[in-house]
Amino acid sequence: MPLLVDDAPALPLDAQGILELAARSMFQLFSSVSQGMFLVDRSGRIVWVNEGYQRFLPDLGFSSVDQFVGRTVEEVIPNTQMRRVLETGQPVLIDLLTNKAGTFVVSRIPLRDEADRVIGAIGIVLFDHPETTLQPLISKFALLQRDLDDARRELASQRNRSLAAAGDGERRAKYTFASFIGSSPAAAEVKRQARRAAQSTSPVLLLGETGTGKELLAHAIHAASSRASGPFVSVNIAAVPDTLLEAEFFGVAPGAYTGADRKGRDGKFKLADGGTLFLDEIGDMPQSLQAKLLRALQEGEIEPLGSNKLVPFNVRILAATSRDLATLVREGKFREDLFYRLHVLPVRVPPLRVRRGDIPALVEALGEDLALRNGTPPPELLPDAMALLAGQPWRGNIRELRNVLEQAVMRGEGQSIDAAQLERILREAGVEPAAPAPVQDPVHHAADTEDESRYLRPLAEQVAELERKAIAATLKAHGGNKLATARQLGISRATLYGRLENPE
Repeated sequence: MPLLVDDAPALPLDAQGILELAARSMFQLFSSVSQGMFLVDRSGRIVWVNEGYQRFLPDLGFSSVDQFVGRTVEEVIPNTQMRRVLETGQPVLIDLLTNKAGTFVVSRIPLRDEADRVIGAIGIVLFDHPETTLQPLISKFALLQRDLDDARRELASQRNRSLAAAGDGERRAKYTFASFIGSSPAAAEVKRQARRAAQSTSPVLLLGETGTGKELLAHAIHAASSRASGPFVSVNIAAVPDTLLEAEFFGVAPGAYTGADRKGRDGKFKLADGGTLFLDEIGDMPQSLQAKLLRALQEGEIEPLGSNKLVPFNVRILAATSRDLATLVREGKFREDLFYRLHVLPVRVPPLRVRRGDIPALVEALGEDLALRNGTPPPELLPDAMALLAGQPWRGNIRELRNVLEQAVMRGEGQSIDAAQLERILREAGVEPAAPAPVQDPVHHAADTEDESRYLRPLAEQVAELERKAIAATLKAHGGNKLATARQLGISRATLYGRLENPE
């Protein structure tokens, strides 16, 4: 006999009853249709796994559930983001996870008590082998990605055409912070410092090895500053003969010397008026000109070569060098007063070897640029080639990486590039290839060699420790001067005194 409506189980009508019913039903549904589930407590320790998840344990290196349960989630599940869910309380509804057990589509959901406090989290494997189970979705994503790549090429092509149409008379920044490729901690920090410097009007000194992207950051700082609508003028001091530098900087008055233009010639300070003047390789400036540059910066006026008239200017100075200016000052090769005039907002640009996790993104960007310039498809680096690139010391940094990649593209017979091709190119350049290294995900690796276990403790404790170290190091650098220390750290003196009195 069919079940009468009056005999059907009644739905709860109170909010709590509905929530409990929904939670119970959803848990049962996920447990039955998902590929596996596990629970972690507030400290991140595995407390339960269901039967479906246990089939992944051998690939993760465990022969029994007892070996798996009770250990922290980072120990047993490589690349997991569960710790972030516990710390933020925010769910990750859909994500791709790849480790030695395979590639999975996963969800991570925080669990809360009656007081709305996070007391744990549940991890759900929605799909394994997504390359087969989600083939229609992946194909659609691949098509969208190709369309996005085409759009990027078209935008880059339009930018190049726009720059060409602007002509030589228009001087402006060519790059923004988006042009500085990388999401590693080192790259993120230098971009943070540079963005902060862009909001100031003080001189900025970009320090770093050759090929790290100092000039690109100078363009980006100008483009993000209040002077972005003004000209961006660059001069490479190392590329100009010493005898011509004064004229290059300050200009030449009409008829100043035999053969001089009767109309005169504006120098870089005049051309940059109202904008930014970028002095590249400032460490190579001859001492005879350093005093004149210092006076110009202090007085805000220049005297063109062969003229008796002072010409005022309004420029913001950005400088860069790959040399150790502090050592040059001690050796008497660089004026100490000019050093302090420029060393107001120092930004250290990290070498490529300390941000290896950015290499895949750099290779992709450089490959796209090469493809655009040559009218060819972007190169495809095989996994062994990418691993080889990740293991090199890169003394020439990104400039060397681009050179190697360009040679591989020009000399290769196909679109794919393997490790053997790159090894030949490196050896021909006189570089003995280093051993390959695994390509690290910059989101999950703060540095190439650091021990991540030291981060498995309360965040507040880690922040307090880092703050104490930063204050101590800055105080030491400024010889105990608290005012200079507060300025360097970007905090008030009152805040600094409070930290020193109450270090905890």
